[in-house]
Amino acid sequence: MNKFEQLGLNELLLLAVKDLGFENPSEVQEKAIPMLLEADIDIVALAQTGTGKTAAFGFPLIQKIDAENRNTQALILAPTRELCLQITNELKLYSKYVKGLDVVAVYGGASITDQARQIKRGAQIIVATPGRMQDMINRKLVNISQIDFCVLDEADEMLNMGFYEDMVAILSETPDTKNTWLFSATMPAEVARIAKEFMRHPAEITVGTRNSGSATVSHEFYMVQARDRYEALKRLADANPDIFSVVFCRTKRDTQQIAEKLIEDGYNAAALHGDLSQAQRDGVMKSFRGRQIQMLVATDVAARGIDVDNITHVVNYQLPDEIETYNHRSGRTGRAGKLGTSIVIITKSELRKIHAIEKIIKQKFEEKTIPSGMEICEIQLLHLANKIKDTEVDHEIDNYLPAIMGVLEELDKEELIKKMVSVEFNRFLNYYKKTKDLSAQARGTESERKSFGSSNEVRYFVNIGSRDEFNWMSLKDFLRDTLELGKEDVFKVDVKEGFSFFNTGAEHSERVMETLNNITMDGRRINVEISKDGGNSRGGGGKSFGGGGFEKKKFARRGERDTRSDFGGGGFKKEKKSFGGDKPWKKEFTDKAPRRGADRNATDRAPRRSESFSDAPRARRPRKG
Repeated sequence: MNKFEQLGLNELLLLAVKDLGFENPSEVQEKAIPMLLEADIDIVALAQTGTGKTAAFGFPLIQKIDAENRNTQALILAPTRELCLQITNELKLYSKYVKGLDVVAVYGGASITDQARQIKRGAQIIVATPGRMQDMINRKLVNISQIDFCVLDEADEMLNMGFYEDMVAILSETPDTKNTWLFSATMPAEVARIAKEFMRHPAEITVGTRNSGSATVSHEFYMVQARDRYEALKRLADANPDIFSVVFCRTKRDTQQIAEKLIEDGYNAAALHGDLSQAQRDGVMKSFRGRQIQMLVATDVAARGIDVDNITHVVNYQLPDEIETYNHRSGRTGRAGKLGTSIVIITKSELRKIHAIEKIIKQKFEEKTIPSGMEICEIQLLHLANKIKDTEVDHEIDNYLPAIMGVLEELDKEELIKKMVSVEFNRFLNYYKKTKDLSAQARGTESERKSFGSSNEVRYFVNIGSRDEFNWMSLKDFLRDTLELGKEDVFKVDVKEGFSFFNTGAEHSERVMETLNNITMDGRRINVEISKDGGNSRGGGGKSFGGGGFEKKKFARRGERDTRSDFGGGGFKKEKKSFGGDKPWKKEFTDKAPRRGADRNATDRAPRRSESFSDAPRARRPRKG
């Protein structure tokens, strides 16, 4: 039995629920829907972004609306046009079987005349931004004096954006007899003032601890010098090959500049801010939802209403001015019970803000160090190996196999694997073996030195990751429980899609290897190996890359070691649909001219992302000549 049936929804709404694939209501839905259906009351619902608030008020609202009455019966206020459109689209899906029910979105950037015409034809529900709604009231294009319901969605954010006066003016136009439903992630004084002035003894619903962060989001911060902030962002992207993220900046200018730099350096990125036209914003969001954009750089205002599934990371390139805004940002990931990560890049002077945020969200941050170049090389290499292993073969390629075999017939299996992987891998190695340690300035205090490892630490590779429903917190707990170690004995846990890394003290190494290599998970044997950096990844010493080669040949599935350089020499050569030979479209990475008058060499840039092994189509600039 679908659990939505137990909430009191009528048959038409349950049909829509079935079509949408909803089975289990979220906590806020489970609490709010029965309460709103049973009585005509005012409520204040405190729940984090992404907990299903639209359905929590949307289903009861639709069920209570008289679809045969063409007058406006409900007003929903939302802070941004993106959220306004999102709510409108969701309500239309919920009410697909309710004949005669119309929902109209009212927002800036579109024709006010067209919107007024739609309302005049008969719209029982209006979803509006405060600014445009106040404009329509002033022009007498809308009448909300007889509405039965008013919903304030993301009330705290509307007030943060300076809409207090508009909200007061709009609510003053509504009847005292209406029911007001206020939904908010936090409860600052301004929201409490609105509730006191315009609501009658509201019932309160709280999902989780008030103002707390989501339990499905892990929080981590990286401390760098201010001048290294952008380089740190690129390294974090490279250290998370499957990243699908929103990167937050404080200003529209910074948002545009960071997005342009990322695009120039070969990342699939785009900017989202208030200076974009509606058509541009729609185009960016369409590409982001289609995963053609992996790093969406946005301001806080522009990001309101982003409802995209499976965002893996939220990156705080700069912390927000208001600490409570951090909760809104981190709510972009870890939705619908899935795990997500919120990353903060800070300078030493901002460390106090991390402690302030921890008090508000009631969760601890994990302090981590920016990965070294050699760590990124290892992560990218293992990611590539997993990607090759998981790739489904399209047998159309069989038609071309004779020609391909002819080109490659002189190579033995081991050499073929090395060359195939090196096509993608050399560019990372050639770039990162020359780069500095961004976290070097953090050395000094005892707690900071701990982050860089010591000879008493061992770093491990394990073949489980986010696809096994782990994030760094849950994997750390799993390892501690399985190995029966103390709270601080497992650290530096980094989770990727198909594999992870973690550290323990050297004294636990034998227990780790013996215990974990003898257990299975979901029928798959866990494999643990000591990572190449041996736990002291910052020191280098030529242990794994940069002269020593990749010592353990994972791809040949053999145990022997080789001290030759498997991935040495050569610049990055990007070839399209070519299996060898000198082609006119082959591009030498090391010969690329600096862009926009930059006086740096092209080799100072981060390696460009792969086309051959990418998760999504890569947007490329047209080549000159």
